[in-house]
Amino acid sequence: MKIHGWMLKRQAWAFFAELVSVVATIISLILLEPVWALGWGILTVVFALVTRKWANQDPIPFPYAIHWLLLGPRPFQSPGRLKELLGLHGGEHLLEIGPATGKHSLPIAASLGPGGILEVLDIQPEMLDSLMRRASRVGIANIVPTPGDAARLPYPDDRFDGAYLISVLGEIPDKETALRELRRVLKPEGYLIVGEAFYDPDFIPLTELQGRLSRIGFAFERKTGPWGAYLARFKKSEVVE
Repeated sequence: MKIHGWMLKRQAWAFFAELVSVVATIISLILLEPVWALGWGILTVVFALVTRKWANQDPIPFPYAIHWLLLGPRPFQSPGRLKELLGLHGGEHLLEIGPATGKHSLPIAASLGPGGILEVLDIQPEMLDSLMRRASRVGIANIVPTPGDAARLPYPDDRFDGAYLISVLGEIPDKETALRELRRVLKPEGYLIVGEAFYDPDFIPLTELQGRLSRIGFAFERKTGPWGAYLARFKKSEVVE
């Protein structure tokens, strides 16, 4: 396996330990071993807390080596819910930050209709390569991939009708710069959708997100899902200093 920078990070190892503990807990429950299940459950909580602490101190992107985990079901952040919140009419020019291998990208791109374009940016080229292979297999040709950093978007001002990022913002070290960059590349009437889930080590509560975005120049419109697994829509507004 290729050694990536994330493999040398302590939070990556803590996350793997958390996954192992979860699996061990489930197996213990299936085998009707309550003592072992309790022990592994306690370890799961400990590793989860450690992972969150270290991930907040030093954010890293979700590792490509276990990208298949990102294809699992997300009942409160499904592509269908995202489509509803996007309010697509057809022909939009959208941007997705951190698409991974296309859990949301493929159905959104397929819904844009003639003339619609979905541009995707990811700091890991392997993610984009996998996404484009999957898009090719299902005949989706309106996705434009770009490797890059969310804090330095390689797009001109006022380019996109809307943008979204699902369980990605917490992985960006310079969140404020990334959000300002997103505001820059959105059209004056543009909108931004952010999805966060509590089970992610870098989860951002909605109240914290609203505060960040209001200072940068976004106004909250609405959300779907519970507090721990939400999708929230914001519109571009005046900057509040």
